[in-house]
Formats: sequence, structure tokens, C-alpha cells
Amino acid sequence: MPHVTFIHGIGNKPAAQILSRDWLRTLAGYDLDLDAQGVSTSFVYWADVLYPAPVAAEAGYESAAAAEDDRVEDIGMRWMLEAEGEEAEFLARLAADIGFRELATDDLLPPGPAEAQELGSAETPGLKGFERVPLPWWLKRRLMKIYLRDVHHYLFNAESSPRSGEVFKVQDVIRERVCQALAAGSAEPPPHVLVTHSMGTVIAYDCLKRVEACPAVDGLMTIGSPLGLDEIQDKLKPQWSRADGYPAERLGGRWVNIYDPLDPVAGFDPRLANDYKRRGALAVEDILEKNWGTWRHDIAKYFKGHELRTRLAELLELPVPAA
Repeated sequence: MPHVTFIHGIGNKPAAQILSRDWLRTLAGYDLDLDAQGVSTSFVYWADVLYPAPVAAEAGYESAAAAEDDRVEDIGMRWMLEAEGEEAEFLARLAADIGFRELATDDLLPPGPAEAQELGSAETPGLKGFERVPLPWWLKRRLMKIYLRDVHHYLFNAESSPRSGEVFKVQDVIRERVCQALAAGSAEPPPHVLVTHSMGTVIAYDCLKRVEACPAVDGLMTIGSPLGLDEIQDKLKPQWSRADGYPAERLGGRWVNIYDPLDPVAGFDPRLANDYKRRGALAVEDILEKNWGTWRHDIAKYFKGHELRTRLAELLELPVPAA
């Protein structure tokens, strides 16, 4: 029977067993019960590489509530302000892309005009707000700091010491975990599908395209992905190119990208087909999944969507769930 390997996204999370359980329960609650259909699963958990301890399961870890809850660690800005050279340029460009205008100050400033503008408007052709559905500015700000740190530390293989006596090279450790999980999944009956959310999509792509030792998979699903952002693509070069970015060497089947255009983590280029072609031809399947509420990045909302569950069932060669 099929196997799924999951990779989670930005921010701190509950313990791996709890997170995996909740993801599977959400899918099962909407007529895609992987356990009941004999699908084996594994989970690449990497929050412990950056965060000192898991969050409580009730903290709203997959929603904006995770950043709103005072029990969840806030991410300071000192490390950003101390960045130099290529790293400083990367942070400044990515911060501009997601509407984080205040890398130089820790004061709580109200949003500027960019936050109020519709995307792509004629009045502000280069301005980009964090999202078109408004969140309180202090909450946006905390979420963006988490986003920037997680993405930066992975792509630049930064050193992290989340607990006394433990030091990680972030990208090295996470790549090793992905390769181990995919090797174990490859030993199971096919198809083997890699399902990734948020920052997990960057990790998955990096491994499939840029790590020679990475095992192959039969299908890839990216959800709420920031892979469309120029800054991230630049850090995936030289292996990535717009004309031949599809990881065909280690992806033997379909790549399905699920997006909500109001998902702030996906930025303002949530569709990937034009940026990850296979020998010049479109190959990624971009599927619109409309979420709801002010925070559209929530994985539980995506999992409840019929489009996502239909495509996941197809990748796993299972019956399509009811609407």
C-alpha cells in the first residue's frame, strides 16, 4: 500500500507524535482516512532544530493564534540587524516581498500604505502588502519574524543552539532527516508521496533538486509554498532554473501545488508552474484551494479543502473522497 512522508512548515510546533496525529486526524475527519486505507506515514520534524521546546498542543500552533499566544516564543530581531553582505541583502529583499518594512527598528509601528493596497494596483505597482486580509500589525510582525528566521537559517545553513549544549547546522541536519525519512518510505510499497507545507516545501524541493543522496519519490504535494518568491529561487541556484526547475531526477510522477492567493507565506506568487518548468514545458499542477478567515496559511484549513484531498487521493491511487 502507499506511503506518505510529511514535512511541516514555519514556526514552533508540538511534539512530533502530536503533530503527526493531528494532521492525520484532520484528513480522516474529512473522508481521507489514510490509516483506515492502509497508507503508512512518516513525519519529518525539524522544529526542534530552531526552537528550545515544543509548544503545547492547545496553543493554536498551525494558525495565527500561535503567534498571538504569549506562551509561544517571540523571535527577536538582533540576528537580523547583525546580518551582513549577501545575508543582509537576502533579508531585506524577502522582507520587502512580504511587507515587513521595519528591519531597522523593533518599535511597533502601524502599517504603511502598502498594507492597505490591493495587490498589483496601478497606484502602487511595486508595493506589496503582507496579505490582503488584515491582521493586527503586531501579530503580522511576529509572524513575519518567525518566517524570516526559519527561511534564512535553512537556506544559509546557519548555526542554531536552541538548547544548552546543542549546536546544529540547520540545513545539514534537516537535509539528513529528510533523506533518512525518504529512504525509509522508499522501502514501503509504492507510490511514495511527499506532502509538504510552508517552509517544508522549500526543504523538500532543496533535497529533491540539490542533494544527490536524496531518495526519489513518486509524487510531490506542496501546500502554501513560498517557492515562487525570487529571493528563495536565487538561493536554490545553480540547480534551479526557471526553464528546468522541475526536480525530475528524484520526482518520478506528478507535482501538485495547492495554494490560496491570500496565503501570506506563499507571498504574491503562489503559483509555481511558470517558475519550475521541465525542459521548458509547464509541469507543476497549480490548484486553487480557497480557505477562509484572516489567516489562510493554516494547514488544517488546507486539509479540509476538497481540491487538496482529491489530488492527494489521486497521488496515492486511492478513491477520491466525498466533497
